[in-house]
Amino acid sequence: MRDLKYLIAYLLPGTALLALAWQGLWAWSTVVLSFGILPLLELWAPQSTQNTAPELEADRAKRRFFDVLLYLNFPLLFLIIAAYLYTLQYWVLPFSEWLGLTLSTGIVVGAIGINVAHELGHRPSKFEQTLSKWMLLPALYQHFFIEHNRGHHKNVATDLDPASARLGEPVFSFWLRSIGGSWRNAWRLERERLQQAGKSVWSLHNEMLRFQLWQAGWLGAIYFFLGAKALTGAMLIALIGVLLLETINYIEHYGLRRRMLPSGRPEPVSPAHSWNSNHELGRIFLFELTRHSDHHYKATRPYQVLRHLDESPQLPFGYPTSLLLALVPPLWFRLMDKRIIFETRKK
Repeated sequence: MRDLKYLIAYLLPGTALLALAWQGLWAWSTVVLSFGILPLLELWAPQSTQNTAPELEADRAKRRFFDVLLYLNFPLLFLIIAAYLYTLQYWVLPFSEWLGLTLSTGIVVGAIGINVAHELGHRPSKFEQTLSKWMLLPALYQHFFIEHNRGHHKNVATDLDPASARLGEPVFSFWLRSIGGSWRNAWRLERERLQQAGKSVWSLHNEMLRFQLWQAGWLGAIYFFLGAKALTGAMLIALIGVLLLETINYIEHYGLRRRMLPSGRPEPVSPAHSWNSNHELGRIFLFELTRHSDHHYKATRPYQVLRHLDESPQLPFGYPTSLLLALVPPLWFRLMDKRIIFETRKK
């Protein structure tokens, strides 16, 4: 029965559907839930360091229930986006409602689009990897599938990784560095893969080229079937989803660095190179993304068996609150920089 707690995650797409159906003040439902209600609840909600017993891990990792919870986000994502684009194109909305619906749908693109795509993209199944790529499409961020799996996980907590925030780096400059650097790295990784395989970079063997065609086709279809208002909305919700992802990237590795070994290579990735959060609500709403230390320690571990590890540095707040704090750099630096000094001395 305790596994049913993950059904709470559907409150997020549920509020987006409510926003689109009722509009008015309800247009802000997902925004209020994500960055109003959740941060407040997490101040009092429990944290848990409990892990699945080792002898139960194998069975729990194979339970189909946890996979279905992820798969259901696929139709929900595209249903919400379709309803949003149709509403934007054909309804006359006051600015406040337009803004609320756009922010709410953008949060969905980031939270159940990119986030669930991230989990599925680590799976060995071709079906799940295909779902992952499709769920990245509305964010216009399909290159994430390449760079995250083959770049970020290899170079995390080093200067080679654009998605690892540096000590004292404001989130706003990090956005530019991470977005641009991740896109360039994805091209480089594909070029290297194709050269090793003896295939032309400028061919449809290049997944980056295919991604650009799919994304252009997505936007072109929206403009053709709906119109310019819907196209503008599609680009805005993609931007919001990407900025949500990149702000999460920012808090997950802020200021943490792997030591360089005498060989000139960085030390192996350990749980000490990612910030962890055991705040229950954030864990549920993001399908355990907040147990990020164990995810980087063993990326193939399914979300339902990710562990608390004592050596991982702990965020003082859950992800929803941390995201808000990161948008105020002086507060974020004051809160986190002293923790980084402490974590560095522990090593």
